Amino acid sequence: MVISDSKSEPTTATNDVGSFYISDTASSTHSDLESQEHNNTPQPHKEAPTTPHDPASFDDNSKVPYFSLPALFWFFFYNFGLFAWGGPVAQIALIKDHLVIKEQWITLPRFQRVFAVYQMVPGPSASALCMFFGCLSRGRIGGIVAGIGFILPGFLLMLVASYLYSLAGLENKYFNASLRALQPIVAAVILRATHKIADHSVINQSTHKVNPYLVLAALFTGLNGALRINIFISLGLYGVIYAFVARRLWAPAIVLFVLQYGGYALYVAFRGVPSPFSLALGIAKTPSLINLLVLGLVAGSLSFGGTYTTIPFIQVEAVLRGAWLSQHVFIDCIAIVNILPAPLVLFTTFVGFQGGLVDGGLGNAFAGAVIITLGVFFPCFVFAIVGHSLLEKIVQNKLLADFFDGLCASVIGVIAITAAQILKSSIGGSSLKVGKDSINIALQKVSQSGAAAVVCIVALAVLYKFTGRYTILLLLASGAIAGQFLFLLE
Repeated sequence: MVISDSKSEPTTATNDVGSFYISDTASSTHSDLESQEHNNTPQPHKEAPTTPHDPASFDDNSKVPYFSLPALFWFFFYNFGLFAWGGPVAQIALIKDHLVIKEQWITLPRFQRVFAVYQMVPGPSASALCMFFGCLSRGRIGGIVAGIGFILPGFLLMLVASYLYSLAGLENKYFNASLRALQPIVAAVILRATHKIADHSVINQSTHKVNPYLVLAALFTGLNGALRINIFISLGLYGVIYAFVARRLWAPAIVLFVLQYGGYALYVAFRGVPSPFSLALGIAKTPSLINLLVLGLVAGSLSFGGTYTTIPFIQVEAVLRGAWLSQHVFIDCIAIVNILPAPLVLFTTFVGFQGGLVDGGLGNAFAGAVIITLGVFFPCFVFAIVGHSLLEKIVQNKLLADFFDGLCASVIGVIAITAAQILKSSIGGSSLKVGKDSINIALQKVSQSGAAAVVCIVALAVLYKFTGRYTILLLLASGAIAGQFLFLLE
């Protein structure tokens, strides 16, 4: 995602938390905030520094308000958590508009740098940004409180949605008709997201042009996925290869590139083509609570480049290797989280609920939902709150920065493979039980597959044409209604 560098209109700082708000104890900051609160006439603000290399603009926290911890929680809960519609892109835009453009907690160049740092580390970027701003106001404890305030509304809604889904079951024809229409829309959303992520993952940050080597890393990672080479081997390998390429060390880069396929050829010759299970680590063969925790921790630790990178990993472990979650239920959970004002990564809450339900009933379902969510967000909290200054130093290290560039580019190939699998499943659908006549079954399946393909194409066209924050929400709502006409079985 590219954050625009547009100038904001003159605004007046506002107080959205009522009596909870506490002004900064520093006298100069207190007087500034007090005068802004009691002056009803909008005053032109001073032009913020726009030079990315100005050190003062990166360390100036004089405009960051001081909140009590309850006020800080409510501020992020109310302003961002309850209005987190539209996925990661819309959530980040909302945070930027409110805290950077409108209230000017920090300068725009500083926001750009912070955002760049969080794009290169695991975890959902919108949640990490809320934690960053919470840290500015109340230190590390403030970061934790702000993060919880942003995540909690979506988590509670997803928990309720998971429970209602289990109550509706898979036997309700009206429920299934709407979800059947949502599946090809979800495939379109992930395809569009792949393109969006590629827009910034394969761009050379110094020249702002497409880097062909990063494009090749994405393409060959996709090829490796089709060959069933473990995705973690590909991610690490192309991170190292690009680090060599960036330094024009062609010999070791070529050797590593050739060795991966040479090793694959030897493996096929002696062991045969790898099974689909080879794409997984096998850490969640059963959905026990400890396995769900580990699954969340690993997924959260490997979500480089944004939330969408979590989807392939969870799919491989829960759907392919563990086989305790069906593909169509997995697609349903992504559709549901897109309807709610919630961080996209909370689709894992649904996965944990379904896994717990399979493993031990309703009590385990709620426990599984909580545990996997804690696991997914734990790395994000650690990186955003404990290690931000260290992360900035890492990003400034050219060797490590190049490694992460190669890794983030190769993630595109992983997401693309997952998008293709979900597209195939959403259009093909599951086997239909509509009677004993196999011809009628075949005709019914072909008819529904054709309708699903049309829905996917239309959804993809809408996503490219309209980029508003509510586009996905309206698209899914329309799809749910259309499903009653297209997929309702008598």
